[in-house]
Amino acid sequence: MNLELLGIHHVTAVTARARDNLAFYTKTLGMRLVKKTVNQDDVRAYHLFYADAKGSPGTDLTFFDWSYAAKQRFGNHSVSRVGLRVASAESLRQWVAFFAQKNSFIHV
Repeated sequence: MNLELLGIHHVTAVTARARDNLAFYTKTLGMRLVKKTVNQDDVRAYHLFYADAKGSPGTDLTFFDWSYAAKQRFGNHSVSRVGLRVASAESLRQWVAFFAQKNSFIHV
């Protein structure tokens, strides 16, 4: 059997501050919180799911809320950025202007 990979289904990351994470992804970026549950391996932690309204593959970004997580240390073989797709070149220009106005760090 040959399995064709068409892209990433979802990305899961860790946050130490679920409230700030929720505010940034929903209020700043306008993403939808489509599900809030607990981590099945650590029921003390929330598992937040952001995606489009249908939960389409490739739109899902999730976070485990571990308030006790150590501050990230960048190094070899670590993920330090996540890229999100936008609908058009014009949309990208609008986002760049939006973050420039907020003096936020952004890579294009």
